[in-house]
Amino acid sequence: MHIGVAGNIGCGKTTLTRMLAEHYGWTPKFESVTYNPYLEDYYKDIPRWSYNLETYFLAQRFKDVLEIAKSDDVIIQDRTLLEGVYIFVANNREMGNLSDRDFDTYMQLFEEMMSMVSPPDLLIYLRSSIPHLVSQIQKRGRDYEQGISIEYLSGLNRHYEEWIASYKDPLLVIDSDDLDFQNRPEDFSFITDKIDARLYGLFSK
Repeated sequence: MHIGVAGNIGCGKTTLTRMLAEHYGWTPKFESVTYNPYLEDYYKDIPRWSYNLETYFLAQRFKDVLEIAKSDDVIIQDRTLLEGVYIFVANNREMGNLSDRDFDTYMQLFEEMMSMVSPPDLLIYLRSSIPHLVSQIQKRGRDYEQGISIEYLSGLNRHYEEWIASYKDPLLVIDSDDLDFQNRPEDFSFITDKIDARLYGLFSK
């Protein structure tokens, strides 16, 4: 089984992925951030490095999905192959950071990859407001993230909401602004109860 955790920068995807993996005994698959060769350059000059960064992410996520498909484990993935396209690439194209030529080349790669893989068996979307995202980004203190503009984050959030509005089940949306699932056990239980309801039918929605 493949479970994806989706959401904007700073919403808590990685933390939730780790906690759910520990709670259920699932195998986590984390997004490559620490060792991404383009990330710092990207945030310094987004138009110059958009195609490079997004193509790198596409290749890594496709590799991950192929590995997930071959596994007998329940794997929970921090950000999915779909988000790179429908959120980040769409936002960069809209902002003029990605040319039509590069976008067309990218989409050819993506469409070929999607013909070989399936979407997650369950997608968990962490919905967060811009003030909450900004607070979390500042709190975790990654130098390359501190220059992210409100315009950029807002564009990502809008694309997330548009994507989720048209996404077909199985989907679980968690409004995370008022949750502190890392430090409040009752908030984490609130999330796991909802997951249990979707996967096992143990609780009402």
